[in-house]
Amino acid sequence: MNQGDEPVTIAQQARFLAVALIVGALTGVFGGFFHLAIDWIIDWPTWLADHAEGWLLVAASATMTMAATLLAVFITRRFAPEASGSGVPEIEGAIAGIRHVHWERVLPVKFIAGIAAIGSGLVLGREGPTIHMGGSVALAASEKFRLSTEDRQALLAAGAGAGLACAFNAPMSAVLFVIEETRKQFPYSFQNYMGVFAAAIAGTVVTQIISGARPWLPLPAGVAGLASLPVFAALGIIQGAVGVLFNRSIMAMLDVAAAWQHRAPFVWPALVGLLVGALMIVAPLTVTGGERVISQIAVLPPSAGVLLILAVARYFTSVACYSVGTPGGIFAPILSVATCIGLAFGVLLQMTFPEELSSLGVTPVSFGIVAMSALFSAAVHAPAVGVVLVVELTGAYALVLPMLTACLTASLVARWLGGRPIYEQMLERTLAAAGRTPPSSADVGLAADSNRPAT
Repeated sequence: MNQGDEPVTIAQQARFLAVALIVGALTGVFGGFFHLAIDWIIDWPTWLADHAEGWLLVAASATMTMAATLLAVFITRRFAPEASGSGVPEIEGAIAGIRHVHWERVLPVKFIAGIAAIGSGLVLGREGPTIHMGGSVALAASEKFRLSTEDRQALLAAGAGAGLACAFNAPMSAVLFVIEETRKQFPYSFQNYMGVFAAAIAGTVVTQIISGARPWLPLPAGVAGLASLPVFAALGIIQGAVGVLFNRSIMAMLDVAAAWQHRAPFVWPALVGLLVGALMIVAPLTVTGGERVISQIAVLPPSAGVLLILAVARYFTSVACYSVGTPGGIFAPILSVATCIGLAFGVLLQMTFPEELSSLGVTPVSFGIVAMSALFSAAVHAPAVGVVLVVELTGAYALVLPMLTACLTASLVARWLGGRPIYEQMLERTLAAAGRTPPSSADVGLAADSNRPAT
């Protein structure tokens, strides 16, 4: 019998929830200041433009991003190689009992190197580092309070959820992320489930105290009539195919970067840093995490051609930047690519069927918002998280039904095309690199069960 079936006293539940609240609050502190630091640093091209111009400005910008990228890569490789990338696969592996998170080194490296990488302009999301930091805080608390193995696994998931909550100011998405993304590993019980709630609440509250309470991307959503649902389903089909292609490109580029690292360890990060730094001046919409990009193009959408070019450009910069091995996530880059595709889809429809689209109450921005949830679902294979996350980010509650429709078709198309969850593939790749055989779904469940106390 596992802990979920044993009677748990009120005192035990209260103690666990208190620890979860502490973990959530500390995650909110780290995440809140992490975001503030990036928000302050990311404006460095404006400062640089006051002291240089022309090709000198481009060269200086490329050099600065390259230096910051190399610094982040060096810190990560030297002190905590497992801190590279988003950290979500590491957390999932740790919950399943097949990976170990060295929180003492992951926490500072993820914080410092993440600020350097994302603040330099690399196309990386902030949610990966905060999720990994949340899990690291949870492990530190588990050791401090001497929790059991199952409680440690549950608190690890709660800390990761708090990291997502503070990254996007999205507590409900954080709870669903734990349920949907770690469903094979999470030791479910009432106490553990409530612990996730407690950590998400605390993380969001602290983040709001530090950075304010508002949707991350408040956009004019508009409305969508029932007759528009087939159109949103068609958008989901497109995003399903893009999601599969995106995941395969990420995995292929990781292999390319690994080959470069074997021959010349820092050449690939240097090249990517130079390119991104130059684009920061020449084509700023093609780089950075994507938060400001989404806001800019949604307020005044460019032509469909420009949007498609921007989608392709951000697709490749996202894949290239993730492969260099610095801390950083893929949520925000996925959302920005999706917005470009969705807006282009909407603009083309508006040009072709202006009266029909107007009668349905749909605008190009509506397609941009729905596209975010659809592409997220296709890449991560977590459609419920995709819908709720985008709703919390944008406040687009009127588009829930179109989102569900698009996520349904995107998920089906991604599965039928042979797509697999991106984090599952990353975890398997990490285990293979370490000389371990990637576990099957049944193996993961047995690993989690073997770590639970027996009667």
